[in-house]
Amino acid sequence: MNSALVSKWTKAVVFLVCLAPFAVLLGKIIQNNLGANPVQFVEHWTGNWTLRFLIFTLCITPLRKLLRLPQLIRFRRMLGLFAFFYACLHFSTWIGIDRFFNLSQMWADVEKRRFITVGFAGFVLLIPPAVTSTAGWIRRLGGKRWQMVHRAIYASAIAGVIHYIWLVKSDEHKPLEYAAIVGALLLWRVGAWARKRAQAQAATARQLRRKESSIPAVEN
Repeated sequence: MNSALVSKWTKAVVFLVCLAPFAVLLGKIIQNNLGANPVQFVEHWTGNWTLRFLIFTLCITPLRKLLRLPQLIRFRRMLGLFAFFYACLHFSTWIGIDRFFNLSQMWADVEKRRFITVGFAGFVLLIPPAVTSTAGWIRRLGGKRWQMVHRAIYASAIAGVIHYIWLVKSDEHKPLEYAAIVGALLLWRVGAWARKRAQAQAATARQLRRKESSIPAVEN
């Protein structure tokens, strides 16, 4: 497993797999197989895959720790960028095909329709992590600040789930499934942070006890 994960061909295969939903969509467009409402079909297709790739990206850290496969980190940036890629397709479909670049109408939608407002916010939150995804930006920002920027993906995933729940008008089964998965992944991170904090506090307490025990007692 480890040798397969570090292979350069594995990354190429993962890249092609990530492109598969886009290829399927292109095939449906060429075959004119988008249903009665083609624009809505494309919006839903790209929106679903945006949320799925956000979930795939969030899965990397838990899986690499639970399965003890640190090499999985090689694919996190690619998955995150594909989430941004499908988000751009989703957003472009809305502004270009659905709203024909009518800025006043788009802004009115953002202000009045809450599912569009939160969806737009989720898209905007993905821009800084996508722009700063290179090694050069890690050096410029420093590790801690770079990590803070990339934690925006948590808020973006939450916004994506809320966007989906508010979008549907009847069957909320599918968006609630996404909500449960995102919630579980975020709760895992909260638990990991709490365990790390508890371990750090315990280590500090042990160091204090050792220092106190090394101080000779003062005789009266």
